[in-house]
Amino acid sequence: MPTNRRFLLQRRPDGTPVKDDFELVTEPTPALEEGQFLIRNHYASLDPAMRGWMDAEGNYMPPIPLGDPVRASTIGVVEESRAEGFAPGQWVMGLNALEDYSVSAVGGFTQPIDPSLVPSVTNYLSIFGAVGMTAYFGFLEVCRPKAGETVLVSGAAGAVGSLVGQLAKIHGCRAVGIAGGPAKCARLIEKYGFDAAIDYRGKDEAALTAAIAEACPDGVDVIFENVGGIILDAGLMNLNLHSRVGLCGLISEYNTAPRGIRNLWQLIVKRAHIRGLLVADYVPRFAEGAAQMGVWAAQGKLTIDEHIDEGLENAFDSFMRLFAGTNDGKMILKIA
Repeated sequence: MPTNRRFLLQRRPDGTPVKDDFELVTEPTPALEEGQFLIRNHYASLDPAMRGWMDAEGNYMPPIPLGDPVRASTIGVVEESRAEGFAPGQWVMGLNALEDYSVSAVGGFTQPIDPSLVPSVTNYLSIFGAVGMTAYFGFLEVCRPKAGETVLVSGAAGAVGSLVGQLAKIHGCRAVGIAGGPAKCARLIEKYGFDAAIDYRGKDEAALTAAIAEACPDGVDVIFENVGGIILDAGLMNLNLHSRVGLCGLISEYNTAPRGIRNLWQLIVKRAHIRGLLVADYVPRFAEGAAQMGVWAAQGKLTIDEHIDEGLENAFDSFMRLFAGTNDGKMILKIA
């Protein structure tokens, strides 16, 4: 069996993760048991949600045990198999880890994929994976957009947010995005088709509230929230009657003590509702969502950017791009 480099979680991060929280080790790859197969991981998805899995408290996923490799969605090729339905040379996608080789078993999360159906196999980690399905089901089913409405997207230059803005335009809405820096704001309009962009940098809550009001003179009907903090509170102050807030993420609070929502009272004033969304709820319908996203992409209505860094040894630096905002698109690590 080949040796296996593994990116281990050695201690729980206290606030913002540091390199000493992790260790890259080389270990033997275990022999397969009946019903198992060995995956050579080619690419791994790096997502903000992974930060929550590193804490001791469980959320929708159990904590990563200390000394285990960091959990991640991967795509790769079956190297060896003792499992029916998984043959050597077959491409697969599943929830595995940041390591060269992962052992999986029949009945787990790993499923076969066909690279010939997509422009790049990495698309299974972006538009046709959890990112694309989060945007598709989160926006269409949780936020329930109607033509003519104004949709406010935070983290709009990110992998999910950029797709939500484009879906808003497909459905006849006005899309306003919040992002960090002039370059990202320009990309929202020039590449993703947003109607307006707001740079949150250097703005306090009052300035953000005013900037949203200026960009959304008729108010906000839908908020697709990825950031939280003062950005969410500023958005809440601009809600219309019977508006909807889809709570996808709170990345501004993942490395700090939670600030909490302070303008929640606006949900009463505007008779609005807020609902959390988790893409795992829609796994049985992924084929449906991916098929429709594929149609829109083929029609030129959807653009997806992928930021691919190379090398398992760079896993920490690549992961931290998500919190520094230095990634330009879906953050993917090339391992093979």
